[in-house]
Amino acid sequence: MNREIIATDKAPGAVGPYSQAVRVGDFVFTAGQIPLDPTTGQMVEGGIEAQARQALTNVSAVLEAAGSSLSNVVKTTVFLADMGEFQAMNNIYAEFFPDAPPARSAMQVAALPLNSRIEIETIAIVK
Repeated sequence: MNREIIATDKAPGAVGPYSQAVRVGDFVFTAGQIPLDPTTGQMVEGGIEAQARQALTNVSAVLEAAGSSLSNVVKTTVFLADMGEFQAMNNIYAEFFPDAPPARSAMQVAALPLNSRIEIETIAIVK
């Protein structure tokens, strides 16, 4: 099975030795996306709501570059700097996955890249 590296300038470039996503067969695996604005390279301001929205926007751009979309996501993993922000994140998350949401894991972690409040990774199918 072929392994295809996915890259787009509509999402932040990798900040380390990894790919934005890898497509294998009918599946695409995204790297964790943090809330960097792809045009400025800067962390978005405005708290967890703004950061969750930007992280999901970045995920969406990577999925589209791979020939998929948020509607084809089967699994997400959400990493939070503070589980106390879960409900606020969840409200934004529901805007991006309004119907038949994917399976999800969410956890608090000690720290995230560039002091982000959130990081989101996905597994999606390509239709």
